[in-house]
Amino acid sequence: MNEKIREQYEAWCDKAVADEDLAAELKQMAGDEEKIADAFYRSLAFGTGGLRGVIGVGTNRMNVYTVAKASQGLADYVKNKFSEEGRKIAVSYDSRIKSDLFAQVASGVFAANGITVYIYRELMPTPCLSYAVRRLGCAAGIMVTASHNPSKYNGYKVYGADGCQITTEAAVEILEEIEKLDIFSDVNMGDFWKYMEQGEIHYISEEVYTDFVEEVKKQSLLAAGDVIDRNVAIVYSPLNGTGLKPVTRTLKETGFTNITIVREQEKPDGNFPTCPYPNPEIKEAMALGMEYAKKCNADLLLATDPDCDRVGIAVKNDQGEYVLLSGNQTGCLLLDYVCARRIENGTMPPEPMMVKTIVTTDLAQQIAEHYGVRTVNVLTGFKFIGEQIGQLEAVGKENSYIFGFEESYGYLSGSYVRDKDAVDGAFLICEMFAYYKTKGLSLLDKLEELYTRYGYCLNGLRSYEFEGAAGVEKMQNIMTRFREMLPSIGGRKVERYLDYATGIDGLPQSDVLKFYLEHNCSVVVRPSGTEPKLKLYISVSAPERGLAEEAERQIAEDLEQSIIKA
Repeated sequence: MNEKIREQYEAWCDKAVADEDLAAELKQMAGDEEKIADAFYRSLAFGTGGLRGVIGVGTNRMNVYTVAKASQGLADYVKNKFSEEGRKIAVSYDSRIKSDLFAQVASGVFAANGITVYIYRELMPTPCLSYAVRRLGCAAGIMVTASHNPSKYNGYKVYGADGCQITTEAAVEILEEIEKLDIFSDVNMGDFWKYMEQGEIHYISEEVYTDFVEEVKKQSLLAAGDVIDRNVAIVYSPLNGTGLKPVTRTLKETGFTNITIVREQEKPDGNFPTCPYPNPEIKEAMALGMEYAKKCNADLLLATDPDCDRVGIAVKNDQGEYVLLSGNQTGCLLLDYVCARRIENGTMPPEPMMVKTIVTTDLAQQIAEHYGVRTVNVLTGFKFIGEQIGQLEAVGKENSYIFGFEESYGYLSGSYVRDKDAVDGAFLICEMFAYYKTKGLSLLDKLEELYTRYGYCLNGLRSYEFEGAAGVEKMQNIMTRFREMLPSIGGRKVERYLDYATGIDGLPQSDVLKFYLEHNCSVVVRPSGTEPKLKLYISVSAPERGLAEEAERQIAEDLEQSIIKA
């Protein structure tokens, strides 16, 4: 075993006494060189998304020490960048294993460094954290969550004073501070409850939470005289996460009271016993909700991920079967609804703008153009959408932003937060559904209208998991192979190729490749920034669905062969 790894392991055996679970795990892995190496071969990566990793002992895991070290680095960054009066940090956390503990540890570190802390009294969604940062005038914020990852993960998202996840530049500066620190001797792990008693740590008031809900309710696109059927039967699952209270409160306060909760997924539970992968993007996570929908003969199924920034839906077709809609489909429906209603209500701003990520369907841009709305394409990650809102705000044109979304089930229709918001998404989806139902239309009917107007568009996502150090190297090899410029993919000639690592259209450099193929097809390849996965986004246009599905299959199979050979 590497001597440095052995030294780190022994140091942890001696000093890691703040959490009994870690001491037990250290003892259990004694003699298992492979486990020790994987736990200590690197420090858990800190990037623009903050931290995310498997919960457990070691420098490459999420635990009280890696959280405290990251928090000390963030505290030092805030002290360097902000005056004493501006040194405030907001904290929130979700239902994941040890999320509450990690939030308390981080808060204790901040308070020990003379930073005022505002923490929610109970678990709250990511958008509530983004809202609190700006509402309370904080220098930064953290959200303890691993979003939609499996239960063995937890994470730590870092937000800037603008309510967006931190920029690449800020992440580099915070990382520099973190790397100066010894994980045991250089970190001030303050006592959370002591600082709470002394007034350095404060609970975020109920008023702030209520104001957030009110901002969501303001996103309604109904005119004063509009009458809709608010008695639509809704089944909702928070997937054992944070969405239950804010989503149901918002819906009930806006008249949607016929709501059935998926009981097995109602209460916060970081083990996610009925959906091991709590991601509304995947069918398995929606399966129990669909069973409920069938039993209740519901009109609409909603599910939000654990930190409630993503929302997935299912609706009934003419045969009474429930159909899951993709993030691209739901996003296009919402965009069309927002644009059409704003024009009808006379609330469309003079220079309207929609923002989407480069991996999100190009159909959205066609819809936007139809309504005279400008489209801005940004890198993957909702923070880039949030940054666009901030840029508009800086020049007094914040109201020009009317909608933003990404294919991974993230939506935002207002500027009150700077991250995707599933509370807003769930509310707008219900309003849109009820509005069309009152007119005798389903969301599937509206989707067919869009396809009739703009042509059929199929967007597929394929993910390939690569765990551990070997997995990281494998993904790097795959990206190198793809950069050798494939002449064709799936029998379709590559017409042009963009490498975002070089910086394109003023966007930050990013390890992303986009291939434009003949016959209006495209492929985006990128390693995930939050999971040990390589992701392929395949976009296919065709006269009808069957042809599109066959083309998507051919492209995916060809890419998979390249991945295997890399």
